[in-house]
Amino acid sequence: MAVYTEVTDEELRAFIADYAIGEVISCKGIAEGVENSNYLLVTTDGPYILTLYEKRVNPADLPFFLGLMRHLAARGIVCPQPVPGRDGEALRVLAGRPAVIVTFLTGMWPRRILPEHCAALGTALAQLHLAGADYATPRPNSLSLDGWRALVAATADGADGVKPGLKAALADELAALAALWPGRDGRPSLPQGIIHADLFPDNVFFRDGALSGLIDFYFACSDMLAYDLAICLNAWCFEPDGAFNVTKSRLLLANYAKVRPLTAAEVAALPLLARGSALRFLLTRLYDWVNTPAGALVKRKDPLEYLHKLRFHQQARSLADYGLAPEELT
Repeated sequence: MAVYTEVTDEELRAFIADYAIGEVISCKGIAEGVENSNYLLVTTDGPYILTLYEKRVNPADLPFFLGLMRHLAARGIVCPQPVPGRDGEALRVLAGRPAVIVTFLTGMWPRRILPEHCAALGTALAQLHLAGADYATPRPNSLSLDGWRALVAATADGADGVKPGLKAALADELAALAALWPGRDGRPSLPQGIIHADLFPDNVFFRDGALSGLIDFYFACSDMLAYDLAICLNAWCFEPDGAFNVTKSRLLLANYAKVRPLTAAEVAALPLLARGSALRFLLTRLYDWVNTPAGALVKRKDPLEYLHKLRFHQQARSLADYGLAPEELT
């Protein structure tokens, strides 16, 4: 979450008049994250989240995201729900941006990741994948190989200013992944479905020690289910000092597999998928690092954190590097 677009009091009052959610008490920008403008909106009916869609979000994709949240909630996944206006429409325009109000989830994301958080995440991710299996609306992943190529080109001029040699390292890794990526150039693919694609700790809420909900579905798409698991390995299983925590990895993977067992091909591909995930977030962080507009209420994230993670996965040769034997997941 972040704030790129400021909303005036007059714009907000006119916008809220189209809803039956009471009168505005407060509306405060949320600075975490990097994608959309988000506000904590409090009315006499309670708290909500107001989102204005920016940057990489294609307005044509918004019905997919909003419909997915309704679909998942109907199947027991706790996630925000779009709030319709008086006319029944949830998607509207505010300050020249597509905008929506969603319900507020109680809980907090874990600032210090513990092994039990990773165990609960594995279960929740598998449940999410199963719940999304019959969501009929597809959306290709715009941040897979073709998207990475575009980002490598878009960051080429600034990469070496962040770290000498980074431009060449990114080009080399992209070429290596393109030669191996499942489902490309005649290579067999892996089981597909709807994935969250951005399930970082700040998108997972806990309350009283239990996982209480998932948020921020604005990168959700159709892709390999195991790729979503690889994203979580990167986001949850590295310590602040950069060390990979095999206990957290083991709990994440094993609890996922208890709900949705992995195929042998998925297990074998996990190190490769983790490399792809690391490259994806390295590139988007790098792009934001060199392109975030001055004055935006947003905290840029260090792209080099993901270069370190990429180096770890490049050296991994099997699931043993992640604390498991293959037979534990199938």
